[in-house]
Amino acid sequence: MRETANQFCALGWDVTVVTILEESWEREYGLDHTLSEPVDPRVQIVELPLAREDLETDIRKFSESRAFRPAAWAKKERERHLEFFPELVFGGWRDCLEQGVLDVHQERPADLLLVSCAPYVNLAAARRLWQEHRVPYAVDYRDGWSVDVIGGGEAFPKDSEAGQWEDEVLRDATAVWCVNDPIADFYRERFPDIAHRVDVARNGFDPDSVPEVTSGRPAADGLVFGYLGSVNFRPEFLETVLDAWRAARLRDPLVARSRFEIRGHIGAGASREANAHMDLIRKAEADGVAFGGPVAKAEVAETYAGWDALVLMLVGGRYVTSGKVYEFMATGLPVVSAHAVDHDASTVLDGRPLWTGARGMDVELLASAFVDAARMAGEAGDDERAAARAHATRFTRSSLLAPSVRRLSDAVRAGSVTVESVQA
Repeated sequence: MRETANQFCALGWDVTVVTILEESWEREYGLDHTLSEPVDPRVQIVELPLAREDLETDIRKFSESRAFRPAAWAKKERERHLEFFPELVFGGWRDCLEQGVLDVHQERPADLLLVSCAPYVNLAAARRLWQEHRVPYAVDYRDGWSVDVIGGGEAFPKDSEAGQWEDEVLRDATAVWCVNDPIADFYRERFPDIAHRVDVARNGFDPDSVPEVTSGRPAADGLVFGYLGSVNFRPEFLETVLDAWRAARLRDPLVARSRFEIRGHIGAGASREANAHMDLIRKAEADGVAFGGPVAKAEVAETYAGWDALVLMLVGGRYVTSGKVYEFMATGLPVVSAHAVDHDASTVLDGRPLWTGARGMDVELLASAFVDAARMAGEAGDDERAAARAHATRFTRSSLLAPSVRRLSDAVRAGSVTVESVQA
């Protein structure tokens, strides 16, 4: 979304970002303001007074029902959200979101609203502005709503409440952005009447986030394998990766001398699975596994520069790409794919030097990938690392997003008498 806002500014649009309070982002995921520094200074930001009550940790602010009957309170809280919009955690935000964009439009009339999902209740705000003022809108779906990106197939039927909402919103959307071709194809098949408006706007990497690694450390010292990203997958998934790491250490002396560093956020919000993740990592400390905490955006390149090989841990299959795969590719380091064979990350990595290939989540096959990556790290020369980086050059975030931004901008300009602002 940062790159989207910057590119619209570069095309001459006035951009206003409607978002939630900083404290709310902090409560949900934490904040990294080094990400804010490259935002175009012309971008205006409007924060709405929204926060997730279920993530409040100050017990002095708890109601009596939440304090004494937390499970019943949580159930009632979700039912309350569903009264406003078919989304368990965020549905109750609908009125504030709708009024927020109406207020912004009243102050500075908008020519386009680009709505980012999730949460999907954002769609209600786009629909409301369209109904009252006929402001064109586009949907930046990324992973989509009615597609089950993890399990594959349909997440809910078209005749459900969510299905009817999606049908109504997409019918009048100027554009629908999806993060990869499988998701875009899903929507083209599900909504054939708008197939021509479904666009692929892939993620990418920022060139300043990756170092130019030219040589590995001496094999006698052992290697450092690294993972950078959110650890919010099932604990069983992480357990499989760690079991494969242990098996590789038993199989290969170089891996046995090596370490595996995990960096990023563990879980999200009040996720109880975070405790299970940390328990698994602590138990694996004797096997050279360590958790180093989050990494600020400004420190990402330095973090990659300290590693010899990368472990790409991804859930899902053909509908999932992940933004992290592009950054991993661009480092020029060997990459171990810890994900399903039929995965969109494999599509992106196909043909890249210093990639072990996708072997699925079988412990023994994944262990062999760790061993092969260690060999690659020890043997790869500067030319091979340069070729691996070259594979990623067409996946910079700015170049991947530019065509979609340009097409959307042109479409609105072609249908508007004056184009002066975009609310993102």
